[in-house]
Amino acid sequence: MSKTLAPREAFGKALVQLGAENEDILVLDADCSKATMTSLFQKEFPHRFFNLGIAEADLVGTGAGLALAGKTPFVNAYANFLTGRAWDQIRISVCYANLNVKVIGHNSGTSPGQEGPTHLPLEDITLMRALPRMTVIEPADGVEMAKAVRALGEHEGPAYLRVGRMPTPIVNREAGRFVIGKANVYLEGKDASILACGVMLSKALEAAEELKAEGISVDVINVHTIKPLDSSCILEAASRTGAVVTAEEHTVIGGLGGAVAELLAQNLPVPVRMVGVQDRFGLSAKMPELHEALGLTRENIIKAVKEVISAKK
Repeated sequence: MSKTLAPREAFGKALVQLGAENEDILVLDADCSKATMTSLFQKEFPHRFFNLGIAEADLVGTGAGLALAGKTPFVNAYANFLTGRAWDQIRISVCYANLNVKVIGHNSGTSPGQEGPTHLPLEDITLMRALPRMTVIEPADGVEMAKAVRALGEHEGPAYLRVGRMPTPIVNREAGRFVIGKANVYLEGKDASILACGVMLSKALEAAEELKAEGISVDVINVHTIKPLDSSCILEAASRTGAVVTAEEHTVIGGLGGAVAELLAQNLPVPVRMVGVQDRFGLSAKMPELHEALGLTRENIIKAVKEVISAKK
């Protein structure tokens, strides 16, 4: 996990490749194309790129209109503003109408940390997951990001993709297909199951190595699709280990932790601990410092695993 890649860079390059293969792919941006790296698409296909300015609601509405015309629009903006300001348009014009619009939330999680608490989208998954018909995806690294972009190009219907700004560890291989709604098991253990998404997957794998040295055997599962959840995979893991820890760079209220807890509460109650943002706003700091301040650490994953193992006894 020594190599790193910025998810936004992988996104921008994958979008260009997708655009070269499919002329119906259109890209809309809210005057932040350099930051979102949709500028790469603009350079290659200027006639299929539209800068609508800092007007997120208009961005989504225009995307919906283009989808009605048979196009596949990727609408791009900073995640906190896109999911917040344009939530009504996403709800009605995209999800209620069941249109093929790809909502791309950039600067996700803590990646824009130094821009301050108002710019940290720590609730966007919750907002998008609550919407009927919406698919919600958070890739673990740049390699998986590229695969997710291609999968979204083939997917029919509303979808939300989280895209981080800063370079993150690469934990995936180039080989292998990304399947929406299908979790990937990286390690299989017997004592507890760690379910992670996004940048927290690399920390889950590090935690698993440290736990192994202490004689504790854990699953590590990449839940890149938060909606729809891979219920069968999660329930199988929970039934085998009897204890679950979730790890996400997002609030635990309504995010991956909330989704997994809902599933287990209704089907297979087992001890659960959630490593994520605990019902608070962020602060202004660099991404590593924010992870420490918000408890998004390998150490907290290890602590949570030990707690759930003790809780099932």
